[in-house]
Amino acid sequence: MSQPTYDLKSVKLPRLAGGGLRAFVALMENAATRGLIIPKLLRDGGIARLRELAIDDPPTFQPRFEAHPANTPPLDLTRFAQAPRAPAKGFTFATTRDYANAYRAGVTTPEKIAEQVLAAIDDSITRTPALRAMIACQRDDVIAQARASAQRWRAGKPLSIFDGVPVAVKDEVDMIPYPTTVGTRFLGKTPARADSTVVARMRAAGALLIGKANMHEIGIGVTGLNPHHGVTRNPYNVAHFTGGSSSGSATAVAAGLCPAAISADGGGSIRIPSSFCGVVGLKATYSRVSEFGAAPLCWSVAHLGPIAATAEDAALMYAIIAGADPKDAHTAHQPPVTLDGFANLDLRDLTLGIYTPWFQHASPALVAECENMVKQLQAMGARVCEIEIPELEAARVAHVITITAEMCAGLDRYYDAHHTEYGLDVRTNLALARSFTARDYLQAQRVRTRALAHFNRALEQVDVIVTPATGCTAPAIPLDALPDGESDLSTLTEIMRFATPANFTGHPAIAFPAGYDASGLPVGCQAIGRAWEEHVLFRLAHAAEQVVERRKPPVHYRLLPE
Repeated sequence: MSQPTYDLKSVKLPRLAGGGLRAFVALMENAATRGLIIPKLLRDGGIARLRELAIDDPPTFQPRFEAHPANTPPLDLTRFAQAPRAPAKGFTFATTRDYANAYRAGVTTPEKIAEQVLAAIDDSITRTPALRAMIACQRDDVIAQARASAQRWRAGKPLSIFDGVPVAVKDEVDMIPYPTTVGTRFLGKTPARADSTVVARMRAAGALLIGKANMHEIGIGVTGLNPHHGVTRNPYNVAHFTGGSSSGSATAVAAGLCPAAISADGGGSIRIPSSFCGVVGLKATYSRVSEFGAAPLCWSVAHLGPIAATAEDAALMYAIIAGADPKDAHTAHQPPVTLDGFANLDLRDLTLGIYTPWFQHASPALVAECENMVKQLQAMGARVCEIEIPELEAARVAHVITITAEMCAGLDRYYDAHHTEYGLDVRTNLALARSFTARDYLQAQRVRTRALAHFNRALEQVDVIVTPATGCTAPAIPLDALPDGESDLSTLTEIMRFATPANFTGHPAIAFPAGYDASGLPVGCQAIGRAWEEHVLFRLAHAAEQVVERRKPPVHYRLLPE
């Protein structure tokens, strides 16, 4: 394979929308013409080159990490949630702690909050343009949950700090009494029969589950443009994308509909919208969080996790949903969940790894904000070490093959009857993915073995690897992309440049606010950590909150009394 040099490149590929995209999809799906198009797409996308690489490594079909015994005490979530915190700068989002304090003090009740969140959701849908954060919200169910929570608070017996706190759930995850559409028009015709494990754990914690959040269809895109449920709008500028595929989750949090939302990440789908919407998102270590009850889309790169207003909110949700689950055998072998050191702002014991060519491969304004964040973390004591991560291009292409091939397999039973009901961008991606072979998939898993070795080697030198979260801030929503979508692989490559390696290797990664560009759009940083060390990532994100002056989104609902 290639020598250890930086090999990722920006690409310039034609953008298609409207009639041009419809014609292209028709050619891609026509047996007589697709053979004329597919070879060029394979060359342009790097697939042909990956096929030519001589790789002797055995395949790794799923990330696996040793679970060493933990030396930290068991997590006391109540104590963690009541510990004093250094105040953040700038605009203050309503947090899980704020809701709990308000209920405890009798300032408001879960029933009042339920009415307000229902009104806010209605307003977010009817405003022009609509936010489209939520696609399903059953009033009677929300009110019933709130009534039960209010009774617990009156009795002085809340189930957890989340009791009565609004939480949205991405429509990729089963939750009673809602169907799971996975962003499509043909799935989810009947309600889920059982909660997913993550939803069940939040429900057991008393969370006020406010409904299903919008998503990019089947999670195969990262803009948030859904032709069936509507494009999700960015609360910081409604003319811009939110990122995806957990688009509705990020918008709901940034717009104040909830302080945290259950989300999913197969190729940056938590971290990208978190970055675009100026909030915090964690993709934990592979198998740290149960996948039971999530749509079977991309088994070896899929992760469920939180998008939240603050690092503490994300940590609180993570602490509830993470951990072994007998319904998901992959979760069995993991160390205890910990948030040890979260509030320690003395970073002298942390070393940040920077691979400069990769770090700087983003828009100049975004790089400048992220470089300033690194300097601020250095001022808090963190050391910086230059590292090198070879063969990022091979890992990028191998991830594309892996996630799309697995999506094709997971959805194959629906293809013949329903493929014309997908959005045009999804049809394009699935048509290309269906040209992949078993050898392509095997080659990708051999690359995974190498990528794991490269990242593990880098993480032996440093505690975390720091990058921008995305290569650009949230792009504007082109008018010609509405309502049917677009195919813009050049922009998607920029958006996803830093996100996919952690999915491919299974290492934990977090996106957190780093600042804003000249037009006021959020900029996000990413930190990738060692397996099972999510607590280190939360600590870094919390430290960053001490230096970033957060700004209020122009579209924001305040549910708690001022």
